[in-house]
Amino acid sequence: MTAPSSDTPFSLKKIAIPAFGPSVLYGVGNGAILPVIALSARELDASVALSGLIVALIGIGSLVSNIPAAMITSRYGERRSMVGAAILSVLSLLLCIFATHTWMLATGVFLVGVAASVFLLARQTYLMDAVPSYMRARALSTLGGTNRIGVFVGPFAGAAMIHFVGLQGGYWVAVAALAGAGLIAHLAPEMAPAQRPGAPQAKPRVQDIARDHAKVFLTLGLGILLVSALRASRQVVVPLWADHLGLTATSTSIIYGLVAAIDMSVFYPAGTIMDRHGRLWVALPSALLMGFALMATSLTTGVATFLIVSLILGFGNGISSGIVMTLGADASPAHGRTEFLGIWRLIADLGNSLGPVVLSAITAVASLAVGVAAIGTLGLAAAAVFWKWLPANRPPPAR
Repeated sequence: MTAPSSDTPFSLKKIAIPAFGPSVLYGVGNGAILPVIALSARELDASVALSGLIVALIGIGSLVSNIPAAMITSRYGERRSMVGAAILSVLSLLLCIFATHTWMLATGVFLVGVAASVFLLARQTYLMDAVPSYMRARALSTLGGTNRIGVFVGPFAGAAMIHFVGLQGGYWVAVAALAGAGLIAHLAPEMAPAQRPGAPQAKPRVQDIARDHAKVFLTLGLGILLVSALRASRQVVVPLWADHLGLTATSTSIIYGLVAAIDMSVFYPAGTIMDRHGRLWVALPSALLMGFALMATSLTTGVATFLIVSLILGFGNGISSGIVMTLGADASPAHGRTEFLGIWRLIADLGNSLGPVVLSAITAVASLAVGVAAIGTLGLAAAAVFWKWLPANRPPPAR
C-alpha cells in the first residue's frame, strides 16, 4: 500500500484507529507507570536519590536509542518496528512487575525508554507515509495531542487498578495498553512511500546524513532543542512554584489538571493553521508564549495570577503539539528520511534532558525565581531562531 497523493481527497478519520489508536494507548501506558516507578523503587529499599535516577532512566533510554531506532525502522519498516517495540515494552514492564531488586526495576525502566524511542519514531514515519503533505501538520499535531490525552488518562486508569491490586496495578494497565498498541500496529495496513522508477538506492549512513544536513541541524535543530528544553522545564516549574507560593497538594493538582486540559484542547486548530498558513504562524507564538509565561511566573505572588500565567503556559505548549515532528518531517530528505528523523529526535531529547538540569543548576546557584526567569529566556531564543530560519509562507508540497 502506498501513501495517498496530495491530489486525493483525504480525511484523518479514515486512518484514525491505525494511525492514532497506538499513540493514545502508548500514552496511557506511560501515564500509568510514571507516578509509580519511584514508589516501586522505594519499596525495593532504594534511596530517594536512586529512585529519582531510576525514573530518569526512561528518558535516558530514549535518548541513547534514537540513532539505533532509526536504523531499526529503516531496516525493518515502520509497522514491524512498532510491533517489536510494543513487545519489548510489555516484556520490560513484566520485569518491573516481578522485580525483586532495584537493578531489575532499573533495567526494565531503561528498556521501556528504549522501546519508546523505536515506537515513536516508527509511528511518526508511518503517519508521514499515510497522510498527504497538505495535511501533515494536522496529522502530526493530532499524533502529539492524542499521546498527551493518553498520558493524561493513564494515571487515573492506573490509580483505579492500584486501588484493587496494589502498586503493581499501574504496570498492569501499561501492559494492557501497550499490548493493545502493538496489536493495532500489527493489524494496520503497511504504508510505503511511492517509489520512483530506477534502481533502488542504498541505505545512507547516519554520519552522512548528519554531515549533509548539518546546516539544518545547527539552525532549526537549535530551535527544536530550545523548545524541548522549555517544554520539559515547565513540567517542573508549575509544581515547584506552587510549592513556593505555599499552595496545598490539592490546589497544585487542580491547577496542573487545568493546564493539561488547555494543553489538550488546541492541538488540532494549531495543526490546521500550520497547514494553511505556514509553520511560523504557530512555532513563533508558541515559543514566545511559553517564554513570557515562564518569565511572568517568577513574578507571581498569588494563586490567581499564578493560575492565569499557568493557563497561558499550557496554551503555548498546546499549540506547539506536533511542531517538533512537523518541522522534522518538512526538513527530512526523501532518501535517508528515517536516519534524519533519528538525529532530529536525538536533538529534541537532548533539550528535554537539559531543560530541568539547567533549571536546577541556576536555582542552586541563585534562586528558584531566577532559575524560572532564565528558563523563560529560552523561549525568546527559540523564537529568534524560528524567525531567522523558518519560512513564513505555507510549506511546499512533498518532494
